[in-house]
Amino acid sequence: MTDIVALRRANAKRWADAKLTRNFAAMAKSLVCAKPRYQTVEAKTGVPWFVVAVIHERESSQNWFASLAQGDPWNKASVHVPAGRGPFRSWEDAAIDALANCAPRAARNKDWSIGGALTELEQYNGLGYASRGVPSPYLWSGTNQYKSGKYVRDGVYDTKVVDSQPGCAGLLLAMMALDRTISFDGTMPSVVAPSAPNPRPSGTQKPPPPSIRNPARGSIGDFVVSVLSAVFKRKLP
Repeated sequence: MTDIVALRRANAKRWADAKLTRNFAAMAKSLVCAKPRYQTVEAKTGVPWFVVAVIHERESSQNWFASLAQGDPWNKASVHVPAGRGPFRSWEDAAIDALANCAPRAARNKDWSIGGALTELEQYNGLGYASRGVPSPYLWSGTNQYKSGKYVRDGVYDTKVVDSQPGCAGLLLAMMALDRTISFDGTMPSVVAPSAPNPRPSGTQKPPPPSIRNPARGSIGDFVVSVLSAVFKRKLP
């Protein structure tokens, strides 16, 4: 059985050392542009939108007609594992089902640190690579943490095959270069309320109206005060 705690540490270490070896900029831009749709799923499941996004790319090349669970059409019952899911009314409904009701049930995960997020993604694909002690291409393809090795079908591992799909970690690195709100501190980025507008600079503010009791020297008010003072032989307080 795979030690999940140890795998989280290993994935966090790989992340710290990871560098892209392929250009994922175009894919990352497309995923970031779809942020509002992924946030709809995040709101229902608690799974960070950017985690939803990279699963979508990895499972179906961001095909909006394919389920997040395994890439089958979401408007029909799925035939690949997990089989028998659906049909659903929308891509979002299928995605929520995949995250809430299908292994590894990512909606139940509470650890969204980088080690926790990457390990949740690895479990989404399966722990066959972790059991071999090798980096999963599902995560690390397209980075310096992966060279070769792939399960070409269930139970069949070929050390020479190189995964041509983008790895989730590589996609996240590319997305972070475009969207600085993506965070792996273990919590979701908070929505920052717009700050109150700055007050008008003092140099552009209108001067306050002159006080009636203290009129400006030389003004009509000053003349009236002087006349009244002469009449009553006293100054106004």
